[in-house]
Formats: sequence, C-alpha cells, structure tokens
Amino acid sequence: MVEDANAVIFTFGSYRLGVHGPGADIDTLCVGPSYVNREEDFFYVLHNILDEMEEVTELQPVPDAHVPVMKFKFDGISIDLLYASISLLVVPDDLDISNISVLYDIDEPTVRSLNGCRVADQILKLVPDVENFRTTLRCLKFWAKRRGVYSNVTGFLGGVNWALLVARLCQFYPKANPSMLVSRFFIIYTLWRWPNAVTLCEIEDNELGFSVWNPKKNPWDRNHLMPIITPSYPCMNSSYNVSASTLRVMMEQFQVGKRICEDIELNKVQWSALFEPYLFFESYKNYLQVDIIAADVDDLRAWRGWVESRLRQLTLMIERDTSGKLQCHPCPHDYVDSSNQCSHCAFFMGLQRKQGEVIQEGQQFDIRQTVDEFRHQINSYMYWKPGMEIYVSHVRRKQIPSYVFPEGYRRTRHARPASQVDKASCEGSVERVSKRKKEVDVPDLEVCEKKRQSISPQKESIGALTETTKPEVVSSLTGIVDRDKEFNDGVIAPNHGKHTAENSDNGCCNLSSGDAYSENNEKGTSPGGTCSNEASPPQLLHNTHKEELEPNADLAMVLKSGDGEKNVMRHVIEI
Repeated sequence: MVEDANAVIFTFGSYRLGVHGPGADIDTLCVGPSYVNREEDFFYVLHNILDEMEEVTELQPVPDAHVPVMKFKFDGISIDLLYASISLLVVPDDLDISNISVLYDIDEPTVRSLNGCRVADQILKLVPDVENFRTTLRCLKFWAKRRGVYSNVTGFLGGVNWALLVARLCQFYPKANPSMLVSRFFIIYTLWRWPNAVTLCEIEDNELGFSVWNPKKNPWDRNHLMPIITPSYPCMNSSYNVSASTLRVMMEQFQVGKRICEDIELNKVQWSALFEPYLFFESYKNYLQVDIIAADVDDLRAWRGWVESRLRQLTLMIERDTSGKLQCHPCPHDYVDSSNQCSHCAFFMGLQRKQGEVIQEGQQFDIRQTVDEFRHQINSYMYWKPGMEIYVSHVRRKQIPSYVFPEGYRRTRHARPASQVDKASCEGSVERVSKRKKEVDVPDLEVCEKKRQSISPQKESIGALTETTKPEVVSSLTGIVDRDKEFNDGVIAPNHGKHTAENSDNGCCNLSSGDAYSENNEKGTSPGGTCSNEASPPQLLHNTHKEELEPNADLAMVLKSGDGEKNVMRHVIEI
C-alpha cells in the first residue's frame, strides 16, 4: 500500500476556467487516499515539509475556514491549496472528479473542497461558446475590481460568482459577441428581481444526503439575498456572504455600468469610461477605520487574514443593531502605511444613513455594543499571539490618512469622473443643500448641561496604550497624536469641547440627510466640495465623555485598557 500511495493535483477557479491573469493566485486541490487525513497529515506534516522549502514563502494555514486551505507562495506565485481525502486506498491518475462516485463516504468540508473543480467543469460544459464566455468574464472581472465589488470575503462577489453570472448571461444570448454580452450583463442584472436565484441548470437532489440549496425546505436559505447557485451536486449558494449593504453597493454599480454602456452605444463615451476606478474615499463623508497591528510580518499575515474574514460580521451586526438604517460599504482592500515602524495595515468602511429614512431630531445610532461584540469575536482567534491588536475608529473624509491614496496625497474632488456622479446622487446633493439652508440654525449635537475641567486626551490615550502595547507601536501611535496637534481642524480641537476622566464612555456624531456631517460647515472644504489636502488620522481617547460640543464635532473614540481587558472603542452616532 505504501508503494502505491499517491495523490492527484487539480486546479480550479480562474486558472481552470482559462481566465487567469498576471499576479492571480492558482487555486489548487490535492486529492489523496482515505488514510491520509486533513487535520494531521495535511495541516501538520505537509505544512512542516513546505515550511522547510526555500521556494515556499508566506505559508499560512487556515484550517478553520469554511473551506480549509493552505496559502503560500511558491517561487513568488500565490497558491491556495485545498485537500480532499476520498474513499479510495489508491487514487488513480485519471480520476474523473466530475463523477458523483468521488462523493461517497466523505464529510462536508471535503465536499466543499471538491466542489470548486466540479463547478468549473460544469460551467465550461453549460456555456454555448467558451471563448465568448472567457472574454466576457475577463472584462467583467476587471470591471468589478476597478469598481471595488470583487471580494467574496467582504460580502461582494468572488471569481466563481462572476463566472456563474456571466455563464447564465451566455445562455440567454448564445450567439452574442463579448461587447454585446457586457452591455446586456448590466441590463439583465439591474432588472433582476433578487432574491430570485441565478441557476445554470435544474437543481438536482441525490440519495447521498448532502444538503442542497432549497429555500422551501431549509429556513436558513430563505435569508440569502443574492443567491447564485452552483451547477454541480450538491448545489450550493456561492454568494451567501452578500449582505443588504453590499447588495445595495453592487446594484448601484450595475446601474452606473448600464448608463455608461448606453452612452457607449450612442458613441458619447469610449469603453475606457466603463473601467474608471471607483473613488471610494470620495464617496462617503464618514468611515470606520479598522487598524490591525502585530509583532512581526508573519504574525500580521495571519492576524490580517482572520480580521478580514470577520469584517463581514461587523457589517451584518451594524445592519442588525440599527435596523438597516445605518449602511456600510466595506472596502475590499487593505492599506499599509509604509512609514509606520510596526507591522500594520488598515481596513475601511464607508458609512451613511439609509436613503429615504425620515430624519428624527436627536435620533442616535448606538453601536457601542456592536463594536464590543465584534472585538470579542476577533479576540477569540485560536492562534492569537502577544502583539496582535485591533483598533476601530471613526474618521471623516478629510481625516482619511494620505497613505490610502495612490499618489500619496488627496486629490481634489473637482477631478471626480463623470461616471461617479449619477442622477440619484445629484438629486441627493440638491436635497442636502436645501435642507442645510433650512436647518442651518439648528444645532446637530445636544449640548450637555454641565461643563467640566478640560484635560489632554492625547496624553491620556498614549498612557493607556503603553500598558498593553509594544514600545515601537506606542512610538508610532505617539507620532499619530503629534500630527493631530498640527491639524487645525482635527477630531476634537481644544475649543470644541471639554473632557474628563470621570465621565462615562460615549461620543456623538450627527448624520445630516444621509451623511454623517455637514461638509460645507467644515474648515478646509469649500461649498463646491473640494477637500483639504491635509489628512489627519483619528485621535485616540481614553475613558472620556464628549460634552459641550459645537455642531458637527466628530465622534469620540475610546481605547480603554485595564483589568486585563483589550482596548475597547465606544461610540454613539447621532442624527
């Protein structure tokens, strides 16, 4: 048996579909015999073998993922390696992975591991013209990445989702060329009545007993907002990560794509207009910034992967705790400050009030417990190490750090592409301006009755962080606070309010007519919408309460240490 022991390697995803490009990772599946298991042999023995190879770098096992995977780079090429142990003592070299017999006597994680290859094979069999399918898919994947809606892990659509949508489109228009298919894509999926499912073939059941997507039988399947069903047994919803907020963002982008394609057909614009990048940091007035820190690069890689996989939960929890009235737009990329001495990266989420909601004076979005719950989930990481920290803070658009911009500085909003401005946003802007004129004399934030002695939030924040944070991290954060002092319109200017250590943790920010502050009242921002070129990171406050604030003062961010507890941010967002 030992002499006959072997394994077979398959590819799936974009590589198997023939739509991979430079820099893309290679999705790979290793199929082994029944006596070689995933937990010990794959994630321990093979992991150690790979760890000793010079060609292998950035090795990162993720055994607790929905589909267990080992990520690494081999000679600089990114590899996602899955493992499936099938009920055979010897795996034949010509194994037909599409045959249903490979599913006998295996568990659910193994089924999900095998599903990627089986789905890719079925897609290629079900499309009428493979070459037109590939060209169209390449185009739309590039569009999705440029528009910030390509990421399964953050609640948008990943490679297999886009492939299934394009494959269904090809079935609708079997003789259409790629240019027509791209145009029809936006028409079809703008008009699609979600949550009606997108399917390439009839959903089949089987006596093997694996769970198949069926909202009539399975109550949990009824909660899926954008079901895109895989064509091979067992049929699954490949887009279960989509939330109400990310569905809204994608539908808005489909509308933008539809309008541009209409203009292309009328020769008003060129095809390049379709692929203009989405200006995420100019699209919202308020953001959540999630900073993650680790002791070294290897720890940061593992810590970053864990936090990124849970960001979708933060979006869902905010939707849940605000009854869907506070909408989130997660950015699918992380950003790194190269000037930072510690191992650090940051994720961002755009925030806005749900359009069409009636504004109630004094209404608040209290997400303190939401953030606490999210942090507790993050800190339950099985492989947590000292130095792994997470900080969640609220920042305005003008305070977005400069390292997120490609040129290293903020561009003026006058250069915003035409495709970024749609009819709805224009109407919303007019409505917001008119409402500001009517409400200019109304204070946005409640003024607390009692004044208290002012203290320095910056010094207290750094003092709190030194208890639990490495020296080099504290040095970096001290630099952030020092830069805040130079910013004349920062998070909390000295004359904007008073803070005392005795007060309870709280903070307020107003959301006016769908956005979290009145931009025209700010320094550094003209009525025309030009942003200041200066960017200020969020201040870090410790055990403070915001009192007697001027209108449009920012949200207080509290990083609290002590009693062995991790740093906690508490805030209230007020309309």
